[in-house]
Amino acid sequence: MSALRQHGRPLPRALALQHRIADRLLYSKVKARFGGRLRIGISGGAPLAKEIGELFHALDILILEGWGLTECTTAATVNRPRNFRFGTVGPAMPGVEVKTEPDGELLIRSETIFAGYLKDEEATEAVLTDGWLRSGDVGEIDEDGFVTITDRKKDIIVTAGGKNLAPQNIENSLKASRYVSQALVVGDRRPYVTALITLDEVEVAKANGDVDALVQQAVEEVNRNLSRFEQIKRFAVVSREFSAEEGEVTPTLKLKRRVIEERFADEIERLYSS
Repeated sequence: MSALRQHGRPLPRALALQHRIADRLLYSKVKARFGGRLRIGISGGAPLAKEIGELFHALDILILEGWGLTECTTAATVNRPRNFRFGTVGPAMPGVEVKTEPDGELLIRSETIFAGYLKDEEATEAVLTDGWLRSGDVGEIDEDGFVTITDRKKDIIVTAGGKNLAPQNIENSLKASRYVSQALVVGDRRPYVTALITLDEVEVAKANGDVDALVQQAVEEVNRNLSRFEQIKRFAVVSREFSAEEGEVTPTLKLKRRVIEERFADEIERLYSS
């Protein structure tokens, strides 16, 4: 249903009827928990899983994801109520240009771009090139102008074999499993990709099964949609979640990769030992 709506196509009569019935029996109760009047929400600051957007859309709540930086003052791209695609941050805002560099980095140009960092010419020169702002984000722009963010440029993993991969996409896929609460993908300058995984203890308890087997199944499901060099060869379930108190995540719950890798260095080395 969501796919039809995203492309502006009418729902078949039978599907529309099923939706009305589902809305009366279930969806309306969920919407009531959000106050009953919510129709549109805006998401930014961290990736919104495509599945989450589609789920809320089925409830007739449209979440529009956007993207921007403090250095460009406003949002640079955003999905529109009548022009949206889940899994993207939408097309460029009016008056904004977005392009990609050969390495995939997204550049932004508009009249709202900042003049520079106060008393820091070196940092300013590093992000401003001929009026274009280097976002530090890697992504793609499709033929219709919709932008998809892949990862932070500084987080891109280059394996020992010279293959580039975006860890965030893999981590988000792992977290789609109800048994996985957090995931950190490792593989920079390594022969293969591994992962540190934390568990959703409540869901694991409900399953009442072999923890390693549950996680292995989640990993295998993710690997089926990855190229061979991106696939997770080994994983470790760590004893606790990554936390802000330990300095391992930001206030917006983004992983501090280097900190986590240092804290769990022994677990990581065991994943690469023979």
